[in-house]
Amino acid sequence: MKKNIMVIAGSLLVAFAFNFFLVPFEILSSGVSGIAILLGLLTPFDTGVFNLVLNIPILILGYYKLGKEITINTLVCVVTLSIFLYVLPVISLTDNILLSAIFGGVLGGIGIGVIMKFSATSGGFDIIAMIISRTSNFSVGLLLTGMNGVIVLFSGMIFDWNIALYTLLSIYLTGAMIDKIHTNHIKLTMQIVTTKGELIREELLQSIYRGITITDGYGGYTNEKKQIMMMVVTRYETLQIKEIVRSHDEKAFINVFETVEVDGEFARN
Repeated sequence: MKKNIMVIAGSLLVAFAFNFFLVPFEILSSGVSGIAILLGLLTPFDTGVFNLVLNIPILILGYYKLGKEITINTLVCVVTLSIFLYVLPVISLTDNILLSAIFGGVLGGIGIGVIMKFSATSGGFDIIAMIISRTSNFSVGLLLTGMNGVIVLFSGMIFDWNIALYTLLSIYLTGAMIDKIHTNHIKLTMQIVTTKGELIREELLQSIYRGITITDGYGGYTNEKKQIMMMVVTRYETLQIKEIVRSHDEKAFINVFETVEVDGEFARN
């Protein structure tokens, strides 16, 4: 319930940034939302409708690559964001385009960062960026900024290059704010010492797209046989892994430390 509330709150903040800062000055946002704004400006159809339709095929991809939970939360975000974009009026809170680009980019980035922090995405390029980030050392914000060059190009060709530059500024600020809040690109190593290794291993392999290395050991004080499990994961996965471990072994010892570099296959296919 808490996740859904935070995802909806983040969606409302993103819609507010769009309709009160970016859309009035024809400044595009990042990703599919930016394409939806572009199409909404060029056609009589609403931005929210385009945002929903364009996200359907990417949501299907996200289901297979990111899992059921993230996809369901993302669906909640896409639907609520589309509704908020449709319901909220398009009103300019300032007549200064620079302020609109700055505040629209910052507020949009905060909203998307909150959405991602609570196991969801705002759909579109966010899903693609999260998939790539899981198997690389690139942050989601950096990937989104890079992928959105095409939107800046279209913005300059269709409107004017001043708008394109304001769009680039807004997209950069959005990416920077996402990386401040959403730190999933940070790799962590989890070391789990447990007596329920096989049960935990089976559930982890069903739920987490990571490899696991398991070695046998024993307690130095009790001499009890234990399994030592080692995984390299992203930060957002640690909570889910802890919940799985605790559901099988309340007394398991879990050690988490930051990983400086990963060289080799990171994601389990």
